[in-house]
Amino acid sequence: MFLLISQNLPHKRFSSVHSSFLIAKNRSQTQRMSMSLTSSNQASAPPTPRPSASLVIINERNEVLMVQRNPQASSFAGVTVFPGGNFDKKQESSLKMTAIREAFEESGLLIARPTDNLSRIPPDDVLDEARFAVHGQKTTFQQFINEYNLIADAESLLPFTTWITPKEAPRRFHTQFYVTFLPGTSASGFMAGSKQERLPKPDGGQEVIAARFIRPDEALAEFNAQKITFMPPQFYILYTLSNILRSAKSTFEERVAVQRLSSGYFGRMVLNPRRLAQPQSSPDASTVLTYEGDETRGGLPGRLHRAVVKMGKGGITTAITLHRNFDIFTEIEPHLFDVSSKL
Repeated sequence: MFLLISQNLPHKRFSSVHSSFLIAKNRSQTQRMSMSLTSSNQASAPPTPRPSASLVIINERNEVLMVQRNPQASSFAGVTVFPGGNFDKKQESSLKMTAIREAFEESGLLIARPTDNLSRIPPDDVLDEARFAVHGQKTTFQQFINEYNLIADAESLLPFTTWITPKEAPRRFHTQFYVTFLPGTSASGFMAGSKQERLPKPDGGQEVIAARFIRPDEALAEFNAQKITFMPPQFYILYTLSNILRSAKSTFEERVAVQRLSSGYFGRMVLNPRRLAQPQSSPDASTVLTYEGDETRGGLPGRLHRAVVKMGKGGITTAITLHRNFDIFTEIEPHLFDVSSKL
Protein backbone atom coordinates (compact mmCIF):
# COMPACT_ATOMS: atom_id res chain seq x y z
CA MET A 1 0.00 0.00 0.00
CA PHE A 2 2.82 2.41 0.84
CA LEU A 3 4.52 1.81 -2.48
CA LEU A 4 1.28 2.38 -4.38
CA ILE A 5 0.65 5.69 -2.64
CA SER A 6 4.22 6.77 -3.18
CA GLN A 7 4.09 6.00 -6.84
CA ASN A 8 0.95 8.10 -7.22
CA LEU A 9 2.53 11.17 -5.57
CA PRO A 10 3.85 13.91 -7.85
CA HIS A 11 7.61 13.72 -8.29
CA LYS A 12 8.35 17.10 -6.70
CA ARG A 13 6.06 16.40 -3.77
CA PHE A 14 7.68 13.02 -3.21
CA SER A 15 11.13 14.61 -3.28
CA SER A 16 9.99 17.24 -0.78
CA VAL A 17 8.46 14.66 1.56
CA HIS A 18 11.46 12.38 1.22
CA SER A 19 13.87 15.26 1.90
CA SER A 20 11.87 16.35 4.93
CA PHE A 21 11.94 12.79 6.22
CA LEU A 22 15.72 12.60 5.76
CA ILE A 23 16.25 15.98 7.42
CA ALA A 24 14.11 14.95 10.38
CA LYS A 25 15.88 11.61 10.59
CA ASN A 26 19.33 13.22 10.44
CA ARG A 27 18.30 15.82 13.04
CA SER A 28 17.09 13.04 15.33
CA GLN A 29 20.32 11.09 14.85
CA THR A 30 22.36 14.24 15.52
CA GLN A 31 20.40 14.94 18.70
CA ARG A 32 20.89 11.35 19.86
CA MET A 33 24.61 11.56 19.11
CA SER A 34 24.86 14.88 20.95
CA MET A 35 23.02 13.44 23.94
CA SER A 36 25.24 10.37 23.84
CA LEU A 37 28.39 12.46 23.73
CA THR A 38 27.11 14.67 26.54
CA SER A 39 26.29 11.62 28.67
CA SER A 40 29.68 10.11 27.87
CA ASN A 41 31.48 13.32 28.83
CA GLN A 42 29.48 13.55 32.03
CA ALA A 43 30.21 9.93 32.85
CA SER A 44 33.93 10.39 32.23
CA ALA A 45 34.25 13.66 34.15
CA PRO A 46 36.36 13.12 37.27
CA PRO A 47 34.52 13.50 40.59
CA THR A 48 35.08 16.74 42.45
CA PRO A 49 37.52 16.27 45.36
CA ARG A 50 35.87 16.50 48.75
CA PRO A 51 37.50 18.95 51.17
CA SER A 52 38.99 17.14 54.15
CA ALA A 53 41.61 17.52 56.85
CA SER A 54 44.04 15.24 58.64
CA LEU A 55 46.02 15.89 61.82
CA VAL A 56 49.55 14.70 62.62
CA ILE A 57 49.79 14.83 66.43
CA ILE A 58 53.31 14.58 67.89
CA ASN A 59 53.77 13.86 71.58
CA GLU A 60 56.72 14.60 73.89
CA ARG A 61 58.42 11.33 72.89
CA ASN A 62 58.43 12.23 69.19
CA GLU A 63 55.67 9.69 68.53
CA VAL A 64 52.81 10.40 66.13
CA LEU A 65 49.20 9.39 66.62
CA MET A 66 47.98 6.91 64.02
CA VAL A 67 44.71 5.07 63.64
CA GLN A 68 43.94 1.88 61.76
CA ARG A 69 40.90 1.85 59.53
CA ASN A 70 38.52 -1.08 59.51
CA PRO A 71 39.47 -3.65 56.83
CA GLN A 72 35.81 -3.55 55.75
CA ALA A 73 35.65 0.24 55.45
CA SER A 74 34.38 1.69 52.16
CA SER A 75 37.57 3.70 51.64
CA PHE A 76 41.20 3.12 52.69
CA ALA A 77 40.22 -0.26 54.12
CA GLY A 78 42.69 -1.54 56.72
CA VAL A 79 45.14 1.30 56.08
CA THR A 80 46.99 3.03 58.93
CA VAL A 81 46.45 6.79 58.71
CA PHE A 82 46.50 9.99 60.72
CA PRO A 83 43.15 10.97 62.26
CA GLY A 84 41.06 12.91 59.81
CA GLY A 85 37.96 13.08 57.69
CA ASN A 86 35.72 15.17 55.49
CA PHE A 87 34.78 18.76 56.16
CA ASP A 88 31.24 18.95 57.55
CA LYS A 89 29.66 22.37 57.18
CA LYS A 90 27.06 21.40 59.78
CA GLN A 91 29.82 20.80 62.33
CA GLU A 92 32.51 23.38 61.69
CA SER A 93 33.55 26.47 59.79
CA SER A 94 37.18 25.58 59.04
CA LEU A 95 39.40 22.66 58.09
CA LYS A 96 41.35 23.10 61.32
CA MET A 97 38.19 22.40 63.28
CA THR A 98 37.55 19.39 61.04
CA ALA A 99 40.96 17.99 61.97
CA ILE A 100 40.41 18.57 65.70
CA ARG A 101 36.90 17.11 65.65
CA GLU A 102 37.95 14.02 63.72
CA ALA A 103 40.89 13.41 66.07
CA PHE A 104 38.46 13.60 68.98
CA GLU A 105 35.93 11.25 67.37
CA GLU A 106 38.46 8.70 66.18
CA SER A 107 40.80 8.54 69.17
CA GLY A 108 39.22 10.36 72.09
CA LEU A 109 42.08 12.86 72.14
CA LEU A 110 40.64 16.34 72.66
CA ILE A 111 42.83 19.23 71.61
CA ALA A 112 41.24 22.03 73.58
CA ARG A 113 41.74 24.12 76.70
CA PRO A 114 39.47 25.78 79.27
CA THR A 115 38.47 29.34 78.52
CA ASP A 116 39.05 30.40 82.14
CA ASN A 117 40.70 29.28 85.36
CA LEU A 118 37.43 27.97 86.80
CA SER A 119 36.70 25.53 83.97
CA ARG A 120 38.14 22.03 83.62
CA ILE A 121 38.44 19.40 80.90
CA PRO A 122 35.53 16.95 81.38
CA PRO A 123 36.25 13.41 82.64
CA ASP A 124 36.54 10.46 80.26
CA ASP A 125 32.92 9.34 80.60
CA VAL A 126 31.70 12.78 79.57
CA LEU A 127 34.17 12.89 76.68
CA ASP A 128 33.00 9.49 75.46
CA GLU A 129 29.36 10.56 75.64
CA ALA A 130 30.25 13.67 73.66
CA ARG A 131 32.03 11.59 71.01
CA PHE A 132 28.85 9.58 70.45
CA ALA A 133 26.71 12.71 70.35
CA VAL A 134 28.97 14.57 67.92
CA HIS A 135 29.41 11.57 65.64
CA GLY A 136 25.68 10.86 65.67
CA GLN A 137 24.89 14.48 64.72
CA LYS A 138 22.97 14.92 68.00
CA THR A 139 25.12 17.92 68.78
CA THR A 140 27.94 19.76 67.09
CA PHE A 141 31.52 19.73 68.24
CA GLN A 142 31.35 23.50 68.75
CA GLN A 143 28.24 23.17 70.94
CA PHE A 144 30.02 20.55 73.04
CA ILE A 145 33.11 22.65 73.75
CA ASN A 146 30.97 25.74 74.36
CA GLU A 147 28.91 23.84 76.92
CA TYR A 148 32.02 23.02 78.95
CA ASN A 149 33.69 26.42 78.48
CA LEU A 150 36.43 25.03 76.26
CA ILE A 151 38.21 26.42 73.24
CA ALA A 152 39.78 24.31 70.53
CA ASP A 153 43.52 24.90 70.07
CA ALA A 154 43.16 25.58 66.36
CA GLU A 155 46.05 28.05 66.40
CA SER A 156 48.44 25.22 67.31
CA LEU A 157 47.76 23.43 64.02
CA LEU A 158 50.50 24.02 61.43
CA PRO A 159 49.88 23.36 57.70
CA PHE A 160 51.99 20.46 56.48
CA THR A 161 51.22 19.92 52.76
CA THR A 162 47.95 19.47 50.88
CA TRP A 163 47.15 16.40 48.78
CA ILE A 164 44.62 16.00 45.96
CA THR A 165 43.56 12.54 44.87
CA PRO A 166 44.35 11.86 41.17
CA LYS A 167 41.53 12.42 38.66
CA GLU A 168 41.22 8.76 37.73
CA ALA A 169 40.31 7.71 41.28
CA PRO A 170 36.62 6.87 41.90
CA ARG A 171 36.69 8.82 45.18
CA ARG A 172 38.68 12.00 45.42
CA PHE A 173 39.75 14.12 48.37
CA HIS A 174 41.35 17.54 48.72
CA THR A 175 43.10 16.97 52.05
CA GLN A 176 44.87 19.57 54.13
CA PHE A 177 47.38 17.97 56.50
CA TYR A 178 48.26 19.73 59.74
CA VAL A 179 50.86 18.98 62.41
CA THR A 180 50.75 19.87 66.09
CA PHE A 181 52.89 19.19 69.15
CA LEU A 182 51.20 18.11 72.36
CA PRO A 183 53.67 19.97 74.62
CA GLY A 184 52.64 23.14 72.84
CA THR A 185 48.90 22.65 73.14
CA SER A 186 46.35 21.63 75.71
CA ALA A 187 44.94 18.18 75.25
CA SER A 188 42.90 15.59 77.09
CA GLY A 189 42.98 11.87 76.44
CA PHE A 190 45.79 9.44 75.92
CA MET A 191 49.10 10.92 74.80
CA ALA A 192 51.40 7.90 74.45
CA GLY A 193 51.41 4.23 73.56
CA SER A 194 48.19 2.43 72.69
CA LYS A 195 44.69 3.34 73.84
CA GLN A 196 42.16 0.75 72.72
CA GLU A 197 39.73 0.76 75.64
CA ARG A 198 38.05 3.89 74.29
CA LEU A 199 37.85 2.45 70.80
CA PRO A 200 36.27 1.50 68.48
CA LYS A 201 34.86 4.70 67.21
CA PRO A 202 31.28 5.58 68.18
CA ASP A 203 30.09 4.14 64.86
CA GLY A 204 30.82 0.64 66.16
CA GLY A 205 34.22 0.40 64.53
CA GLN A 206 32.98 0.78 60.98
CA GLU A 207 35.84 3.17 60.26
CA VAL A 208 38.53 3.00 62.97
CA ILE A 209 39.46 -0.08 65.01
CA ALA A 210 42.75 0.92 66.70
CA ALA A 211 44.77 3.97 67.73
CA ARG A 212 48.32 4.34 69.01
CA PHE A 213 51.33 6.61 69.23
CA ILE A 214 54.42 5.40 67.36
CA ARG A 215 57.71 6.95 66.26
CA PRO A 216 57.86 7.77 62.53
CA ASP A 217 60.90 5.54 61.89
CA GLU A 218 59.24 2.62 63.70
CA ALA A 219 56.05 3.09 61.69
CA LEU A 220 58.07 3.04 58.47
CA ALA A 221 59.88 -0.13 59.62
CA GLU A 222 56.53 -1.83 60.27
CA PHE A 223 55.34 -0.78 56.83
CA ASN A 224 58.50 -2.12 55.17
CA ALA A 225 57.96 -5.40 57.02
CA GLN A 226 54.36 -5.40 55.65
CA LYS A 227 52.87 -5.39 59.14
CA ILE A 228 50.83 -2.29 58.36
CA THR A 229 49.87 -0.41 55.20
CA PHE A 230 50.06 3.26 54.24
CA MET A 231 48.88 5.42 51.41
CA PRO A 232 51.53 7.61 49.68
CA PRO A 233 50.66 10.83 51.62
CA GLN A 234 51.11 9.15 55.00
CA PHE A 235 54.38 7.59 53.87
CA TYR A 236 55.61 10.93 52.53
CA ILE A 237 54.87 12.81 55.76
CA LEU A 238 56.25 10.07 58.02
CA TYR A 239 59.41 9.88 55.92
CA THR A 240 59.82 13.65 56.24
CA LEU A 241 59.31 13.63 60.00
CA SER A 242 61.58 10.61 60.52
CA ASN A 243 64.52 12.70 59.32
CA ILE A 244 63.74 15.45 61.84
CA LEU A 245 62.37 13.75 64.96
CA ARG A 246 65.51 11.82 65.90
CA SER A 247 65.61 12.33 69.67
CA ALA A 248 64.02 10.14 72.33
CA LYS A 249 62.24 13.24 73.59
CA SER A 250 61.03 16.15 71.52
CA THR A 251 63.57 18.97 71.52
CA PHE A 252 63.20 22.67 70.90
CA GLU A 253 65.38 22.42 67.78
CA GLU A 254 63.21 19.64 66.32
CA ARG A 255 60.01 21.57 66.90
CA VAL A 256 61.55 24.64 65.31
CA ALA A 257 62.56 22.59 62.25
CA VAL A 258 58.98 21.34 61.80
CA GLN A 259 57.68 24.88 62.24
CA ARG A 260 60.15 26.12 59.60
CA LEU A 261 58.81 23.58 57.13
CA SER A 262 55.25 24.54 57.93
CA SER A 263 55.80 28.27 57.54
CA GLY A 264 57.88 27.82 54.38
CA TYR A 265 57.02 26.56 50.92
CA PHE A 266 56.82 22.96 52.15
CA GLY A 267 53.80 23.67 54.31
CA ARG A 268 52.01 25.21 51.32
CA MET A 269 52.86 22.48 48.83
CA VAL A 270 49.85 21.07 46.95
CA LEU A 271 50.60 17.57 45.69
CA ASN A 272 48.59 15.84 43.00
CA PRO A 273 50.28 12.49 42.17
CA ARG A 274 50.40 11.46 38.52
CA ARG A 275 51.26 8.07 37.14
CA LEU A 276 54.41 8.12 35.02
CA ALA A 277 53.99 6.24 31.76
CA GLN A 278 56.36 3.27 31.52
CA PRO A 279 57.31 1.07 28.56
CA GLN A 280 54.87 -1.82 28.11
CA SER A 281 57.81 -4.19 27.88
CA SER A 282 59.02 -3.19 31.35
CA PRO A 283 59.04 -6.26 33.61
CA ASP A 284 58.73 -4.12 36.75
CA ALA A 285 55.21 -4.31 38.20
CA SER A 286 55.68 -1.14 40.22
CA THR A 287 54.03 2.21 39.53
CA VAL A 288 55.90 5.51 39.50
CA LEU A 289 53.92 8.42 40.92
CA THR A 290 55.37 11.82 40.15
CA TYR A 291 54.84 14.90 42.30
CA GLU A 292 55.09 18.59 41.51
CA GLY A 293 58.72 19.66 41.24
CA ASP A 294 59.81 16.44 39.55
CA GLU A 295 61.72 16.96 36.31
CA THR A 296 58.70 15.54 34.46
CA ARG A 297 56.39 18.02 36.23
CA GLY A 298 58.16 21.29 35.51
CA GLY A 299 61.09 20.88 37.90
CA LEU A 300 64.71 21.51 37.10
CA PRO A 301 66.48 18.88 34.94
CA GLY A 302 67.56 15.96 37.09
CA ARG A 303 65.28 16.86 39.96
CA LEU A 304 63.34 13.90 41.35
CA HIS A 305 60.14 14.20 43.31
CA ARG A 306 58.40 10.87 42.93
CA ALA A 307 57.50 7.61 44.61
CA VAL A 308 57.86 4.06 43.34
CA VAL A 309 54.80 2.18 44.56
CA LYS A 310 54.10 -1.55 44.50
CA MET A 311 50.57 -2.80 44.90
CA GLY A 312 49.40 -6.16 46.20
CA LYS A 313 46.05 -7.93 46.01
CA GLY A 314 43.02 -5.70 46.32
CA GLY A 315 45.05 -2.61 45.49
CA ILE A 316 46.84 -2.63 48.84
CA THR A 317 50.15 -0.76 48.84
CA THR A 318 52.93 -3.18 49.77
CA ALA A 319 56.01 -1.02 49.19
CA ILE A 320 56.85 2.65 48.66
CA THR A 321 60.21 4.20 47.85
CA LEU A 322 60.40 7.99 47.90
CA HIS A 323 62.87 9.74 45.58
CA ARG A 324 63.34 13.38 46.60
CA ASN A 325 66.76 14.77 45.79
CA PHE A 326 66.32 18.41 46.81
CA ASP A 327 66.36 20.29 50.10
CA ILE A 328 62.78 20.77 51.29
CA PHE A 329 63.87 23.74 53.42
CA THR A 330 65.57 25.77 50.69
CA GLU A 331 65.08 24.28 47.21
CA ILE A 332 61.31 24.05 46.66
CA GLU A 333 60.11 25.84 43.51
CA PRO A 334 56.89 27.53 44.74
CA HIS A 335 55.45 28.32 41.30
CA LEU A 336 54.96 24.59 40.63
CA PHE A 337 52.48 24.07 43.44
CA ASP A 338 49.42 25.98 42.25
CA VAL A 339 46.17 24.31 43.32
CA SER A 340 43.90 25.78 40.61
CA SER A 341 44.93 23.39 37.83
CA LYS A 342 44.66 20.19 39.87
CA LEU A 343 41.00 19.94 40.76
